[in-house]
Amino acid sequence: MVKAVVLGAAGGIGQPLALLLKANPLVTELGLYDIVNTPGVAADLSHISTPAKVEGFLPPDDGLKKTLTGADIVVIPAGVPRKPGMTRDDLFKINAGIVKDLATGIAKTAPKAFVLVISNPVNSTVPIVAEVFKKHGVYDPKRIFGVTTLDVVRSSTFVAEILGNFSLSKEIVVPVVGGHSGVTIVPLLSQSSHPLPAGITTPDYEALVKRIQFGGDEVVKAKDGAGSATLSMAYAGAEFAAKILRALKGEKGIVAPSFVSLQADPSGAAALTKELGKELEFFSSNIEFGAEGIVKINPLGTLTDAEKALVKAAIPELATNIQTGINYVAEAYKKEEDGPSRL
Repeated sequence: MVKAVVLGAAGGIGQPLALLLKANPLVTELGLYDIVNTPGVAADLSHISTPAKVEGFLPPDDGLKKTLTGADIVVIPAGVPRKPGMTRDDLFKINAGIVKDLATGIAKTAPKAFVLVISNPVNSTVPIVAEVFKKHGVYDPKRIFGVTTLDVVRSSTFVAEILGNFSLSKEIVVPVVGGHSGVTIVPLLSQSSHPLPAGITTPDYEALVKRIQFGGDEVVKAKDGAGSATLSMAYAGAEFAAKILRALKGEKGIVAPSFVSLQADPSGAAALTKELGKELEFFSSNIEFGAEGIVKINPLGTLTDAEKALVKAAIPELATNIQTGINYVAEAYKKEEDGPSRL
């Protein structure tokens, strides 16, 4: 019996994500939560002939607690979508409070659940979840994951496009490390399961890297203000959740990139820190998963000079993003101690 929960289930990512989780045979119960429309989404999904029982809740009458009770895996796509001209920093001001409140609910009701954070900016929202769990005395760095899978999915698709064979998209695996926004996204194209053409020019390589790093902007612009990358993000979130569900069931050797606390694997973190030349609290690298969460944080491996430069450029922004999340929680709790909460 596995219960999966989606927090933000009525939104642009939440609905298709909930659909994909309903279709996953490893899910036996699906809990949906949002501030509006969740019972309707749940009713719609409940008619689908797959095993998962579906329930949807709203905030009144302890809805969040009811949704989270018994949860094994919690996916958080909640928050506002990015609009044209909006940076992930702009998003932070709105989404930070939402994520903090949801993390508080998880810490109180389902502290042992695997928590998969989709809400942007992931480089800051994952540290927020970690700090909230620390505050409640239930922090386990092995069980909190930033979902960076969309960067991997985009990399696979764009490499297949360059190779002129879209049928390879599902087979191509490109490790993407660093973080989950702009220059913090570092595709290790030299480690792609399907190498780029030998004669690829430097401008073409740089254009590919930039397209992977800023693929979200491409979608926001194409949707002309009507949304962001919701469908592809839901697909990527479901792909990552499926890997976690398989690990939860006892399958061994499952590896995928994820933005995680380096405290989850001190020995792996030490090797990674040596490669980076700087200590960071969180980083996305290839992670091996097991039934209890993170088993191993893998090193970056052999990088080209261009990739080394990308990693070096990512580190300062990544460090700032992480600290922004940590500071937000510290300031929020200080306000709560000083007076009524404004969140």
